[in-house]
Amino acid sequence: MKHLIVSLKTSNEILADFKKAFRKAKKGKVKKPHYEISFDNKKDFDRFMRNLDVLKYILIFKPKSVYELAKLAKIDVSNLNKVILFFEEVGALKVKVTNVSGRLVKMPVVEYDTVEFKLAA
Repeated sequence: MKHLIVSLKTSNEILADFKKAFRKAKKGKVKKPHYEISFDNKKDFDRFMRNLDVLKYILIFKPKSVYELAKLAKIDVSNLNKVILFFEEVGALKVKVTNVSGRLVKMPVVEYDTVEFKLAA
């Protein structure tokens, strides 16, 4: 069961967290994997939040293709592709390419069971 943490932090906070994690890993004190996406600007964080329902549709319906997801979510395929590329860049989902009847099909996959938000001021 993977747990994703989404946070909004400054660049300095992100770098400090990375240094702490690196020191722990170097000493061998890593207990369990930690999955976190930290945004350092509000624009990207807002885009993530605005499109959170796409992740929900993927988790619930487990679509076999981007086209199927577009039909389920009632979103234009070209706009959905842009959202999926954004989520893939930040690490919120992965796109698996499979061969179906001689053509390549992109299937979005969310590997997390839960998403938690840390928005400390």
